[in-house]
Amino acid sequence: MTEATVGPSVAIARKFLEAGKLVAVPTETVYGLAGNALDPDVVATIFEVKGRPRFDPLIVHVPSWDRAQDYIQAPPAIAEALAAKYWPGPLTMLLRRNPVIPDLVTAGLDRVGLRCPDHPLTRDLLQQINFPLAAPSANPFGYVSPTTAEHVRMRLGRKIPYILDGGPCRVGIESTIVGWEDGKTIIYRLGGVSVEQVELVTGPVTVHSHSTSQPQAPGQLKSHYAPAKPFYLGNIEAIIKEQNLSTPGILSFQHRLGGYSNNLVLSPSGDLHEAARNLFGMLRDLDHREVDVVVAEEVPNHGLGRAINDRLRRAAAERS
Repeated sequence: MTEATVGPSVAIARKFLEAGKLVAVPTETVYGLAGNALDPDVVATIFEVKGRPRFDPLIVHVPSWDRAQDYIQAPPAIAEALAAKYWPGPLTMLLRRNPVIPDLVTAGLDRVGLRCPDHPLTRDLLQQINFPLAAPSANPFGYVSPTTAEHVRMRLGRKIPYILDGGPCRVGIESTIVGWEDGKTIIYRLGGVSVEQVELVTGPVTVHSHSTSQPQAPGQLKSHYAPAKPFYLGNIEAIIKEQNLSTPGILSFQHRLGGYSNNLVLSPSGDLHEAARNLFGMLRDLDHREVDVVVAEEVPNHGLGRAINDRLRRAAAERS
């Protein structure tokens, strides 16, 4: 396949999608690799292009809560309340699926993850087509998620025909995934809506740790969002000393470390929203520098910091 065209045309993206092709689309979280969620052949192509295990479910994107009703059954009232407050936005809800959603989308599970993305181009696109979009992150499976059209082009530019360019993603980490078990609210993946924000609507929640075998929701695998180079997480200076690292790439939260040229700072002002926006882009940047390993530290573990730390821990997880 020739190199993907990159541009802002919703009409071109729609043409490819309606022809059963895949298109990269922007959201407020990361860029997604999108295709018709109701067509099993298209969904299979998503898994093939990403190299994603078929036991890892996909998120389905819809333009509104009203349109979501076509794909789910008997949603709890609390789900509608969450949608009213955080849709469009970085919140995915696991809800009992309508049989129109193919088994391949949900890895055979009886719930589907639905969300309404908060990006004007993709919302316009979703309004114009008569099917929802299955859209995991537009990158090879396991690698750092893309937050610009150029990130997508670098990794998937010869595997898809079109990249809908909506500029840099303003949130920068994936959506929070919420579901319900025995009437209790469960967070299956930390993300762009904080635990505290969810609890404003639902009351106390339980945060489930990730799974390494049969995930119940997208993005639950332990080793995920990983850079290509060896990655360490903890006290940066102690790790550098213990490992005797001569040319490390460093990702620090708020302050630079003296004496290191390849030190990127997530947020000099200590703003967790800025840190989230910069996370994947800076991991990608360090991956392309002349460094042997990447060393990072955790950020304050509240609000969006919990989701940032979740991604950092997965980046540091041993990959099989």
